[in-house]
Amino acid sequence: MTQTQPHIGMLREKSLHASVKTWYARPEDRLETPVNGYVIDIVRDDDLLVEIQTRSFAPLKTKLCKLTVTHCVRLVHPIAVEKWILKISEHGEEIGRRKSPKRGRIEDVFKELVSIPDLVPNDRFTLEVLMIREEEVRMYDGKGSWRHPEWHKEDRRLLEVVEQHVLHNPTDVAALLPSAAVLPRPFTNRGLAAAAKLRLNLAGRMTYCLRKMGVLDVVGKERNAQLFAEPQ
Repeated sequence: MTQTQPHIGMLREKSLHASVKTWYARPEDRLETPVNGYVIDIVRDDDLLVEIQTRSFAPLKTKLCKLTVTHCVRLVHPIAVEKWILKISEHGEEIGRRKSPKRGRIEDVFKELVSIPDLVPNDRFTLEVLMIREEEVRMYDGKGSWRHPEWHKEDRRLLEVVEQHVLHNPTDVAALLPSAAVLPRPFTNRGLAAAAKLRLNLAGRMTYCLRKMGVLDVVGKERNAQLFAEPQ
């Protein structure tokens, strides 16, 4: 693979982003290449632009919208199905390592997809979700959040890619809904949350995205709750 000189984005790049990019890239790919005024993580065959995003999609919205006018764009997003927590001192000494009880699911992609649901129907846009094992490094230096001020998240590291899910269009995304046998139509957000074993706010983000993509409609109400079903 070909790589340009490091720029400011690469100098600030975290381990997870860098590792996913290295894992995803092919020998003939070009890394960190300028295209239409933006620096692209991976350029493949001159037409496919691959962007790795480990956190919120919101900062990429304008960039992705402009790039899909002239190129095919694939957004790659990792979700941890298994996470290990490594605690280190401010001097880098290991304090302890444990397995987190939290396990990510592909439906977690809707936490970020709410920022760009209108892009999914675009034929030039594809979303790829990587289910991974990762290690989160926490440093004991008093620079953490208000909830846990002693510890801050220093880094995230890729341990292994477990699965790949490519979502080409709204139909692929709608397939993440439970089947009608599990979740009878129409359904509420609360019904979706119960059937899919999701938190209620994540179920709401899921139905919001699917409505924006045109593969789910509001078909009525049950008391104060909206009822959803696929378009007829």
